[in-house]
Amino acid sequence: MDETTIPQDRRTPDPTPSRRSRSRRRRITLLTAGGLAVLLAWNAVSVHTETTEAYGEQIVRLPGGDVRVMQEGPPGAPAVVLLHGLAGSTAWWEPVLPALRDLHVVRVDLLGHGGSAKPADGYGIAQQAGRVGAVLDRLGVRRATVVGHSTGGAVATSLAEQRRDLVAAVALIDTGPRADAFLGDSFVADLMTTPVVGELIWRLRTDGTIRGAMSTAFTREVRIPEQLVADVRGMTYRSLTATDEAVDAYLAERPVPDRLAGLGLPTLVIFGAQDQRWQPSSAQDYRRIPHARIEILDGVGHTPMFEDPDITGALLRGFAVETGSR
Repeated sequence: MDETTIPQDRRTPDPTPSRRSRSRRRRITLLTAGGLAVLLAWNAVSVHTETTEAYGEQIVRLPGGDVRVMQEGPPGAPAVVLLHGLAGSTAWWEPVLPALRDLHVVRVDLLGHGGSAKPADGYGIAQQAGRVGAVLDRLGVRRATVVGHSTGGAVATSLAEQRRDLVAAVALIDTGPRADAFLGDSFVADLMTTPVVGELIWRLRTDGTIRGAMSTAFTREVRIPEQLVADVRGMTYRSLTATDEAVDAYLAERPVPDRLAGLGLPTLVIFGAQDQRWQPSSAQDYRRIPHARIEILDGVGHTPMFEDPDITGALLRGFAVETGSR
């Protein structure tokens, strides 16, 4: 046989099938990635545009969003208005209600929370405060001690700025005085506000996820009622993140103590010594308010209403009776 002749079975294999296989895998990968991107984008838009209507026994109809309220106690007694924090509801005040039973207590679900409407917008702190003022006008409340927990304290402060005719005194419970006093949130809660990832986690949220996000709200071991979890589950992603952004903007514009210092209102500040969300030492900022009373609760975290309801309730009652009789 001619040595220059290459036998048929020794020819180099055709590389074309291997290239075709790799090309096919790349197309599948690109199509899969593109499909996931489309799904994530759709989910983000869907989650951000979700809205719900108000529900509950007592609804105050207002332009821009109806608000649920709850009232307890004698109507003619000194009025106390309770405003919850971010992702909270009227249920967060349940443990201190026994201490306030002889007062006229008005609990308000802020827009986007609890049984109140959850529209696409309207979550600015000043807007929330104006809405609370309108609710109290509708209810015939002329003068009240306004109590706010955390973000609710920012709303209470803004209401005092807007309506000196309505606000007799202000009580703040673990309300961060300034933006840089924030210590951070739980890992899960941080993820929930991360673009794209947050919307996906919100879509797939479970009761366990919600409890994980709430973990830094409590330092003492307390039982977290199912209602608190259900109220978070009932929020929209927009109402959660827009409220969070609103309080950040409010604090960045001007610290809470500086806002209250010139109003001349009796002020009570209650702060947990082991708050995991706001620097406990920042409570001393409130000393800039003339004659402000500051109560630091040992062994208590961000939510004194649950972690020490007896002392918290007694402090609120004493302050409301004192300021309501003026």
